[in-house]
Amino acid sequence: MAKRFSSLNLVERTTEGRRYIRNVIYPNLEPEEDDIYVITTIGDRYDKLAAQFYQNVDYWWVIAAANREIASTDSLCLRPGLQIRIPADVAKWQEAFEKLNDC
Repeated sequence: MAKRFSSLNLVERTTEGRRYIRNVIYPNLEPEEDDIYVITTIGDRYDKLAAQFYQNVDYWWVIAAANREIASTDSLCLRPGLQIRIPADVAKWQEAFEKLNDC
């Protein structure tokens, strides 16, 4: 399981004692001045881009969340020729993720 889930307690209980898994909430990643914009090429995937720009594949979700209009499919693969945004301040977005999910 990805590291961003390691500190989450996703299993909750209703007042009747039934267990359920709550959804993960992703922050709304607004564009910032120092973000990087790239054009995708053949073979680009969110995890590979995260490794390239953040040196950590676990931050693929940051790139996917920043490009929600493109990330409408259930695939990590990106079509070639798309302009996507790579948020520069990944630590800021990790902190926002943790606050939203009570980490």
